[in-house]
Amino acid sequence: MAVGARSGHDEPEDRPSNGGDPQAAAGDGGSAGGAVPPGDDPGGDPSGDAGSAQRRPRSFWKELPLLIGIALVLALLIKTFLVQAFSIPSDSMQNTLQRGDRVLVDKLTPWFGSEPERGEVVVFHDPGGWLEDTATPEPNAVQKFLSFIGLMPSAEEKDLIKRVIAVGGDTVECKKNGPVTVNGKALDDKSFIFEGNSACDDQPFGPIHVPQGRIWVMGDHRQNSLDSRYHQELPGHGTVSTDEVVGRAVVIAWPVNRWATLPIPSTFDQPGLNAAAAAVPAVLGAAGALPLVLMRRRRLTGGRTAG
Repeated sequence: MAVGARSGHDEPEDRPSNGGDPQAAAGDGGSAGGAVPPGDDPGGDPSGDAGSAQRRPRSFWKELPLLIGIALVLALLIKTFLVQAFSIPSDSMQNTLQRGDRVLVDKLTPWFGSEPERGEVVVFHDPGGWLEDTATPEPNAVQKFLSFIGLMPSAEEKDLIKRVIAVGGDTVECKKNGPVTVNGKALDDKSFIFEGNSACDDQPFGPIHVPQGRIWVMGDHRQNSLDSRYHQELPGHGTVSTDEVVGRAVVIAWPVNRWATLPIPSTFDQPGLNAAAAAVPAVLGAAGALPLVLMRRRRLTGGRTAG
């Protein structure tokens, strides 16, 4: 007997009767074995559920707008929070950076409270008046869009790039024919300033005490850089607020033959450079502890007298 066939004598007595109608019996599933799946029905539509289960993948051209949209959103987030490309418009940072170089600027660490450090090459917004005589080219619509998502440096933003020489709490100075000194320590800048340049003969300065939350910056091409030395008459007296710093330039990304990182020169790691700044908390701590020591001695002396 075929599987699913059943004789009339084998019909259970307690099974609900269908009145002997064969079509009604078929309505219970077409056989005793159960319902036939729609896709297995030889007389059914082959384009039914089985066909929908094997849907064709979406066309690449239909997926392309979604991919472009995701890429643009990611590019915008990266530009805003991670890194951004900047173009070098002048010779003020030669030979470290050449005109036309593209550098990648780390914008992430400032979000975690990181402050600029001595020796870093940083990009910062014009503090006010530094670029007033510099013409800004008018970008076209495509350039504006590419700069908005971070694929091209912005031509509208007035940004500068210099090297941090001193930070808040430092005292920086440079006399004619002399080196730049930070907290009394001379910097050996021959490894990074433009060949043939002096430390500051074109514009000696100082001594200048850098306020907390500000930095003193200079270009590596000292005789071709309108840096902190040349803006001492402005608010801030040549220093730049750390709030204006966009981030640290970490690598030269273009052109390919100039790929390189931008490390901190070793002269900024010399021992004692932080000595003057570190002495301030020590002096304040000693000044605060002195009254406590005197009170304790007075109390002990008074106790022995009373005894």
